[in-house]
Amino acid sequence: MRSDLKKLKVLGTTVRVPMEYNPSLLDAFDNAHPDRDYWVTFTAPEFTTLCPKTGQPDFAELTIRYIPSKKLVESKSLKLYLFGFRNNGDFHEDVVNTIYNDLFALLRPKYMEVYGKFAARGGISIDPFVNGGTGARYKALAAKRFDDWKGVRG
Repeated sequence: MRSDLKKLKVLGTTVRVPMEYNPSLLDAFDNAHPDRDYWVTFTAPEFTTLCPKTGQPDFAELTIRYIPSKKLVESKSLKLYLFGFRNNGDFHEDVVNTIYNDLFALLRPKYMEVYGKFAARGGISIDPFVNGGTGARYKALAAKRFDDWKGVRG
């Protein structure tokens, strides 16, 4: 077994579904191809969080996309981490930025973007998008993707 896999806390274990936001659930493992650029995309079509004022549920399709550097996020830990937002009250913009910040801190990817396509409430939807990169090449990619962010949407 690869030594980096022994450090994973969640994969291969029975874990209770979290009832609150908990970034310590996130696990990462070594990227076997750190010198190659490639995309990793996670889509959570049933992401939920709560309005911080009313406590009413907000539903979104959440997309996380990144170009890994040395680490990759373990998918079961990501799923459990995202479940933790079900009872967490934050505005849509805050949720997307929190997820970006937590994953960026864990992975230090070359490039990352997080997009939340939230269901309309009161006749209007809020669809926040955040991205960023490291180094000149990936900062340029981030600027281009940000300028073209409408192309990221469904």
